[in-house]
Amino acid sequence: MLGRMTIPHHVTKAHATGNDFVVYADPTGGFEPTADEVRFLCDRHRGIGGDGLIRLAHPRSVSDLDEAQRAACEAGGAVWFMDYRNADGSLAEMCGNGTRAITLFAMDRGLANGGEPFRLGTRAGVKTLTPLGDVEPYGRDVLRVDMGAWRIGELGAYEVSLAGTPGSARGTFVDMGNPHVVAVTGADGRLLASGALNGASVAELLGSTLPDVDDLDLTVKPRVSPAIESDQNVEFVRIDAVNASTREGKAVMRVHERGCGETLSCGTGLCATAITLRALTGVDHWDITVRGGILRVDVTDANVTLTGSATLVGDIALR
Repeated sequence: MLGRMTIPHHVTKAHATGNDFVVYADPTGGFEPTADEVRFLCDRHRGIGGDGLIRLAHPRSVSDLDEAQRAACEAGGAVWFMDYRNADGSLAEMCGNGTRAITLFAMDRGLANGGEPFRLGTRAGVKTLTPLGDVEPYGRDVLRVDMGAWRIGELGAYEVSLAGTPGSARGTFVDMGNPHVVAVTGADGRLLASGALNGASVAELLGSTLPDVDDLDLTVKPRVSPAIESDQNVEFVRIDAVNASTREGKAVMRVHERGCGETLSCGTGLCATAITLRALTGVDHWDITVRGGILRVDVTDANVTLTGSATLVGDIALR
């Protein structure tokens, strides 16, 4: 246990499709965590455990923001800010699942109106979240978040491999406010036979020699070449279905997140995956299965939305 902590004595455990967090509200701005405190609380053996920590604070109370970022929050109508830290204590620009978890927390604490869209400041800009209630097949307390604009790099410009695992796959860079490299590692053979995935770019990107997504060892950090200075999250994806007439598809994804390793879900990673799959297939709407559940991602030229559940597990009193 650390000495006197600079966070409240009471925190909450929350998750969004298995991407789990320690969360708390800091309306006075007096409880900005240190990196050591974040690492302690997110430790799954000695602390509470989580992929990250989220402090809900007013933008003026987040010390790393500059005046332009605070002004952008005000202009976007965001009274509250998601101060997100990775499990290793580092700052993160954005966490799509985290936005849903902290919004449900804000609704539970009366800091957000559950019947109206909630505007939330993040280091990647203001995000708008809309509560949808219980929606099959996505679960209970489902929220849709407008993740905003996106940027994709050249298809297949990176090589992705795993130490101790033979083979490699081609990866595509996607900027979701934080950096991602998406590697398509397989597809249902019937899709290839039907011509649903025809085209030279698809054939090249499906030339992965890695094992199936379910069989990958993501306890090790993926290697990305050429290296990206900021580091990145890496998504491994298998395409399971494509319906060109309805412009809908289904896929399976696993993710290794910078700063915390493999997680059961990654919101920005799901968006990056759907953006890459859209570039390959022309399909805009994707149901993507991760180890924490099923989420919906809808992509347009201008923005991307993410729909999934969130859960408040319990309140914890720290000693």
